[in-house]
Amino acid sequence: MRLTTISTILSIGFAAVKAQDDHPWKAPGPSDFRGPCPMLNTLANHGFLPHDGRNITKETTINAMASALNFNTSLAALMFQMAVVANPEPNATFFTLDQLNVHNVLEHDASLSRSDAFFGNNHVFNETIFNETKVYWTAPVLDANMLANGKVARQLNSKAFNPNYTFTSTIEAFSLGEVSAPIVAFGDMEAATVNKTLVEYFFENERFPTELGWSRRTEVVTQEDIGRLTEIISNASSLITTAKPVVSARRRDLHAGVYL
Repeated sequence: MRLTTISTILSIGFAAVKAQDDHPWKAPGPSDFRGPCPMLNTLANHGFLPHDGRNITKETTINAMASALNFNTSLAALMFQMAVVANPEPNATFFTLDQLNVHNVLEHDASLSRSDAFFGNNHVFNETIFNETKVYWTAPVLDANMLANGKVARQLNSKAFNPNYTFTSTIEAFSLGEVSAPIVAFGDMEAATVNKTLVEYFFENERFPTELGWSRRTEVVTQEDIGRLTEIISNASSLITTAKPVVSARRRDLHAGVYL
């Protein structure tokens, strides 16, 4: 599904990045823009995107993703195309990170780490919300079931307490991509697992976890990889049991191009 691919790129980005010496982490200042996407914020914090979060063009996006995240031009261009719709200007050629904060454009209810817009700030990391998610991350290595459980729990909590709760099929597609993204960014894509410590560090600091031993992925991530992982997360998110367990281990049939 096209949206799940887009969502993975937008929400957490993907591939594993090593923050090179010429891209050290720097906290955002009071006049810098940031949005609801931890990975885009992280790229800005490391200077792969403009540190002020402004004037992010297609060329800037493609160059940042190519140099920092090791994925191809078509994926970087796709990310830009989906993000630029948040700019209200007709025929916009750039976006800013704060434009992504508009509710139900790309930002949505039941985030893993942000509060719903109904309750106030929908783009700054919220420790209470993230703690709700982490309750379901029950082992040092996260698998698809743990990640999916956190997603479903956040939806249930939001539906129960947010009178304006909105979660359309389009949002679901984005959400599946978002939940699979930590695996793509920091984990084992074939096994569909990821080290919990790396994911927690990333969310809580909006910083690449190089000091924890993580380094840039050597292989290019493909759209097929993302499609396969989002399918695994989708299966794990279902509350309907089947005769077969959810497959979150190695799988070689990567025919996920149908998701585009």
